[in-house]
Amino acid sequence: MKTLEQVRAALKPYPVEVQFPDLSQWKTGNCGIDYIHSFDSGTPGPHVLIMALTHGNEVSGAIAVDALLRSGVRPRQGRLSLGFANIQAYQRFDPQDIDATRFIDEDMNRVWLPSTLDGPRDSAELRRARELRPLIDSVDLLLDIHSMHEESPPLMMCGACAKGLAFAQSLGVPATIVADAGHANGRRMRDYGGFGDAASPKNALLIETGQHFSKTSERVALDVAARFLIATQAVVEADVSTFLSQEKPAAQQCLQVTDPVIAHSMDFSFTDDFRGLERISHAGTVIARDAQREIVTPYDNCVLIQPSLRHLGQGVTVVRLARDYRQ
Repeated sequence: MKTLEQVRAALKPYPVEVQFPDLSQWKTGNCGIDYIHSFDSGTPGPHVLIMALTHGNEVSGAIAVDALLRSGVRPRQGRLSLGFANIQAYQRFDPQDIDATRFIDEDMNRVWLPSTLDGPRDSAELRRARELRPLIDSVDLLLDIHSMHEESPPLMMCGACAKGLAFAQSLGVPATIVADAGHANGRRMRDYGGFGDAASPKNALLIETGQHFSKTSERVALDVAARFLIATQAVVEADVSTFLSQEKPAAQQCLQVTDPVIAHSMDFSFTDDFRGLERISHAGTVIARDAQREIVTPYDNCVLIQPSLRHLGQGVTVVRLARDYRQ
């Protein structure tokens, strides 16, 4: 049976095109939580949060939040918070093993269930999530900045509620929005509490900016962060105009995730060099093999969302399948 190291060794390596910012100057926050900086305008309005580094090797968000802090941006209404989540994993980044520092003990984007946060289990990620929880509980509008294992166009993950789709459309970028209910093995920050409740006015977005270490991902992170702040009316365009870089697409497409593909073995392989957003025309097309099991598309025009083997393991989702969004 293959090991994960053998699987990764066979995959295309990506160059590290960006600089990892030194975040030590942001360690002492101003609200009682390390690496969290919060600014109150003194004027009524929502509490908006931009969070980076939910995964330790997803540097584009760190670059964006670092740049916003350096710029001195302040909210014109409500409260603005800027933060770095899994800083411990980030500090362990090894350019010779770029996939190893996604987390320390467990995926920090699967722990956002009250039963998990209140439970007895312990990990580096749970300790940090418990520190962050009072802040997250007070947030009205969240942007969680992520990036992807493979080189792929950016995706805005809007959750399963119609309010998330409307929020994503209000930003106007990127070109592709993905509606999904998250993952079976835990809950994401963007689905926590009121964010994932259709009846709550709270709302959240998760941007996948592109491949972890590309300059394109850096530009997307800065641009989307700026557009989020404009859309939430925390700032006006002139406050963040230096971060805007993308032309808005003529129209956004919205996809709806229908099925995860979960590996049953380490003998899993795709039938092509899929990177993401490939549209498979016909139902029944073989897209992967898992030992003796063939993985086929369940319907025509099936779109592949974030295919990757870089974290292959039994029980790991290696791709998700989507179709055009239906109201």
